[in-house]
Amino acid sequence: MTFLDLRRIIKAGFQNFTRNSFVSLSSILIMVITLSVATVLTMSRTVVNVAITDLENKVDITVFFVPGANESAIFEIQENVNNIENVVSSEYVSAAQALLNFRERHQNDQLTLQALNELGDNPLGAMLNIKASSPDAYGAIAITLGDVERNSESTFNVIDNINYYQNEQIIERLVSLTTGARTLGTVVMIALIIISILITLNTIRLTIYSSRQEISVMRLVGAGTRYVRGPFVIEGILYGVVSSVVTIILFFPITFWLGERLSLFLGVNLHEYYLSNFFQLFLLLLVVGVVLGVASSIIAVRRYLNK
Repeated sequence: MTFLDLRRIIKAGFQNFTRNSFVSLSSILIMVITLSVATVLTMSRTVVNVAITDLENKVDITVFFVPGANESAIFEIQENVNNIENVVSSEYVSAAQALLNFRERHQNDQLTLQALNELGDNPLGAMLNIKASSPDAYGAIAITLGDVERNSESTFNVIDNINYYQNEQIIERLVSLTTGARTLGTVVMIALIIISILITLNTIRLTIYSSRQEISVMRLVGAGTRYVRGPFVIEGILYGVVSSVVTIILFFPITFWLGERLSLFLGVNLHEYYLSNFFQLFLLLLVVGVVLGVASSIIAVRRYLNK
């Protein structure tokens, strides 16, 4: 194909795009809806992931040590904990700090504070708060902790309780909930994208249907397949580019209006997310729009080229 042929194809594509303004507008509208669905799903997935991550970050297990336990034994256990797979961090809370935290939590409960004052000595032991990379790792960590204590003479009988066993059902439900939410989100996203693609494909097929006689004439006069298909591919590219630009502009006022209103409930400001990921979102929409427009055009034209 010569440069002159390519120039003619591009010119014909622009002419098709501008000539059938109503049909082109309808195709662009459908593609904007499709790309808007893709954008909403992308943002929704981000919001769901933020909510799930925030929920997972609130889960931990606490190792309670017997009152008066030797700190060197506790630090030895902490060192072993930090070497356990999937442990992200461990925070040591001394017995004195544990007592102070307890008083702050019950500052309005005078009966409890009075009973604590009557005891005289600190009845609380030190604690170790452990964070894991995921909630489903806490079971293995709790088992490993028990093995560490039993197999070391210096740390034997210093652990009073590990609260994982009290919270085991809650953690298991959380794991099931987060896994189910991610799976459902992925399935819904794929289903909606497929539906949107099918609608867009059929819309562009109807657009090219109006040019079926033109295609037949071009074939009769000996035009090659590339020359016949070329203008419609260019037209599909224009649909994708214009639709992606319209969509990315459309989401600026939408996210601006929703940003502050939903940030308290979603845990993320949609407008800030939109601005910080503007170029990535635009590139995604541009690629999806162009690929969708070109693929739909090629599939639609093929029917008339095979006649």
